[in-house]
Amino acid sequence: MASETTEETRPPPSFKGRLQLESFMYNGSGLRRSPRLSGALSYSAPPTPSAAQPNLSSKRKEPPSQNSQDGASDGDGNGTSSSSSASNSQAKRKRVRQPSSYAPPSTYAHLPPLPDSLGPNLLVLFVGLNPGIETARSGHAYAHPTNLFWRLLYSSGVTPRLCSPTEDRQMPALYSLGLTNIVSRPSRNGAELSKQEMDAGVDILEKKTRIWRPEVVCIVGKSIWESIWRVKHGKAIKPAEFRYGWQDETENMGVVGPQGQKEEEKEEGVEYSPDWKGARVFVATSTSGLAATLKPKEKEAIWKELGDWVVKRRAERVAAADRS
Repeated sequence: MASETTEETRPPPSFKGRLQLESFMYNGSGLRRSPRLSGALSYSAPPTPSAAQPNLSSKRKEPPSQNSQDGASDGDGNGTSSSSSASNSQAKRKRVRQPSSYAPPSTYAHLPPLPDSLGPNLLVLFVGLNPGIETARSGHAYAHPTNLFWRLLYSSGVTPRLCSPTEDRQMPALYSLGLTNIVSRPSRNGAELSKQEMDAGVDILEKKTRIWRPEVVCIVGKSIWESIWRVKHGKAIKPAEFRYGWQDETENMGVVGPQGQKEEEKEEGVEYSPDWKGARVFVATSTSGLAATLKPKEKEAIWKELGDWVVKRRAERVAAADRS
């Protein structure tokens, strides 16, 4: 039976072997093993599952947070898959792709304002969105060469001849037609305006209508009517509620009740008789060259409806003047 090493004969523990590292250092001669292979051949104890595995798991997969749920709901608009991180990323990408094109008034403050063309006994008061850059520079309404306003007035019968933008100031005296805008400041396009300033222009438009009392207010563009509706009804107009052409009598503008005019208008020195049923509203298409939702023939058909009324009403006025 082999003899066993006793506790007394066993050599004492020592770190001498581990401290003699010089024998393992590379001395510049011979082959040097790749560090990658050296690492592969060396042995290290694997981490225990209780210490390492939860950390690796938590780094690979994180539970969705409440913030990511809110972001996905805002981006989708319905909130049906708000817990998905993919939906959250998609919502963020959507927000980046849709930057605001709003331009503050200071952007075009160097351009002069466009005066209204107003007068008594108007058949139609045309309400545009706001002056464009070319209109502001020239000082005349609908002056851009691609704008169809003056051509549609003529083709529809609103005017008996093709008029020029330079005649805009003469429209009340020539054909009993008035011109104004819901927003007075110029911009390159309607996207540079805010809904807030459009809504603020509705009260001013109502006041102009009460003062000048045209028979009809023609809204030149869908977005203008959407703003007026939003202010009057306190909510956005639904697609089923919108239509071009004549609107219901309940939508008349500038209505003055039996109680008379508003106190703030009296303070401004504006006086008019009470109890007026207001001006009828006709919603026409935009005449801007940028508006391509409807075809030219479709626009002409809508404007022709207004033109037929103007021709008839103008003839009635002439007949009434002859009788008197």
